[in-house]
Amino acid sequence: MVGAGWQKIGPHPAISAWADAARAAALEVLSTSAEAWRCGGTWFVGVDALPNASDGAINATPFPWEALPLEPEPLHQAQLSVIRPGYPQPSPEETPAAFAFRRDRDAAHLDGLLPIGPDKRRMVKEPHAWILGLPLNDTPASPLTVWEGSHVILRAALLKAFAPHPPETWGDIDITETYQHARREIFATCRRIELPARPGEATLLHRLTLHGVAAWQPQDKAPPEGRMIAYLRPHLPTVEAWLTQP
Repeated sequence: MVGAGWQKIGPHPAISAWADAARAAALEVLSTSAEAWRCGGTWFVGVDALPNASDGAINATPFPWEALPLEPEPLHQAQLSVIRPGYPQPSPEETPAAFAFRRDRDAAHLDGLLPIGPDKRRMVKEPHAWILGLPLNDTPASPLTVWEGSHVILRAALLKAFAPHPPETWGDIDITETYQHARREIFATCRRIELPARPGEATLLHRLTLHGVAAWQPQDKAPPEGRMIAYLRPHLPTVEAWLTQP
């Protein structure tokens, strides 16, 4: 994964069993949740929406640690990301420019950066250890997209921006321009690839990999609930660890 910034895993029966249990829980969440769908009713964000335990188990089905190149650690409740036909659509919460970026550039982003303050300046507030996607139903629609090697560019750019500052302050440094410049370099030099996956498979991303979601294509098909993927991103203790660990 180090060179490309991503790794496909499986199929594996333990991943498949967890996906089956998580799918049943996800359908229950979708039928009872009051969370509003974004992007004109085409995206259920579902942060912390799945009822898995801290060991990852869901409805007594254990998390498939044995199938993953990861050490077991406490987990947050998984995100349930659901995409419906027509994604993305314009919505009041996005400017026309933001919608165009979502449509044309997959809303490409680096996890962990949050828009802070009235001017929405980007700061590293949620340093993650890794990003794991686990498909819950069988469809190639609106796949995860990544820019291969982007983690190398982003690491170098952010380390340069943070160099004049003590590591304990890195989470409060405005890196908006640094991030935007690095993202433009990535679009110009890194290969964009689509990573559809099926239940029983998993996609592991390096935490610094630029990634997004492809727009729904006219030929895309999915089950009635839409394309469902569970995402896990356990936190690291510091921004310094986020930037300097392998």
